[in-house]
Amino acid sequence: MDLVLRTIFVFFLILVITRAVGRRELSSMEPFDLILLVVIGDLVQQGVTQSDYSLTGATMVIVTVALLTVVTAWLSFRVRRLRPLLEGDPVILVADGRILERNLRRQRMTVEELGAEARLAQITSLDDVRYAVLETNGKVSFVTASS
Repeated sequence: MDLVLRTIFVFFLILVITRAVGRRELSSMEPFDLILLVVIGDLVQQGVTQSDYSLTGATMVIVTVALLTVVTAWLSFRVRRLRPLLEGDPVILVADGRILERNLRRQRMTVEELGAEARLAQITSLDDVRYAVLETNGKVSFVTASS
């Protein structure tokens, strides 16, 4: 039972941390970030299982994480008020061709990064963008003036 309680605590700790870090950073991981993620995974495993290396302990931890993942997805689907907490809200970065600097700052994103995202979407200038939205998955979607 101790393993299950530890797993539940770590699951919600990771949920809070990923919400605090921001979706933009998580969607564009550099090699260092990937290595850091692996190290964090190892530290989490050590904290959850401590010295329990049994198959039963590993099974309990995996099943608990899977159940918590399914429950949070179900809650997000069924309880609309929890959705912003669990998934976040889309953030408008450009509205009617005007860059919303305040929203960019809140997402710790620069105009240059927004421009790079636009170029990846085959948009040559931010002046051509009617709306740009930072989606809950960390990707930026664009609606151009000609759309």
